[in-house]
Amino acid sequence: MTLLPPPPDRSPDLDDDFTGTTLSEHWTAHYLPHWTTPERSAARFDLTAGGLRLRIDADQPDWRPEDAPLRVSNVQTGSFSGAAGSARGIHPHRPDGLVVRTPQSLRLGWAPSAGRVEVTVSASTDAGCMTAAWLVGTEHLVAGQSGEICLFEIDAEAIGPEATVARSGLKAHRDPGLVTDMAEVTIPVDASRPHTWTAIWGDGELVLGCEGRELRRLTLAPDYPLVLLIDLFETSGAGVGSYPKTATFHRVRGWSSPNRGA
Repeated sequence: MTLLPPPPDRSPDLDDDFTGTTLSEHWTAHYLPHWTTPERSAARFDLTAGGLRLRIDADQPDWRPEDAPLRVSNVQTGSFSGAAGSARGIHPHRPDGLVVRTPQSLRLGWAPSAGRVEVTVSASTDAGCMTAAWLVGTEHLVAGQSGEICLFEIDAEAIGPEATVARSGLKAHRDPGLVTDMAEVTIPVDASRPHTWTAIWGDGELVLGCEGRELRRLTLAPDYPLVLLIDLFETSGAGVGSYPKTATFHRVRGWSSPNRGA
């Protein structure tokens, strides 16, 4: 299997092990807050010696009533939307009249157009949960710059003691210059234990890997600002399994390519 190239020989632009007393200025602790209300978008989390422990709590509301059952705890490196009632904002995930409910000013904690990101995570094994990390277009420059780099989506039920099946790849969404190319990948690790995923993109190419080894190489990639989201989703509905449901993100490092992004 092909080894990933080493990271750049310089300090990361984003380097967080989440062991402080508060989140760093790079992060917003809400999931796409413009499409919903603050009490629904707010992350439940703990900063521990091991990193960022995202939680789904028993009393946590659905992210949006229209998307239920869906509860999310997420932190992301930027936010943006249009005015209340508009359809402008990061990741308009539904085509059926989605509008801004809580307007967000432009805030880019880290939003590269090309670069490299490494995410070290212990994924959730709790019933009905999915742990994920992805970058998606901010759309603050041009509506439709909506492409997504999906480092991983890991369903709790797909985690085994010796191997895990995950989804990884590219999602075009509404970007006509991209083509969705997602695939299931098998990694020879117990994903409930710490492991590191990598995305490297730029100049029309995307490389995805895990534990230092290349998993996928695609000949398309977004070339506009992207924000990073790391998150824990519960889609089973409240009351399935025990609470809190958790996933831990141990470290995130990111390098923007020179002169291409925040």
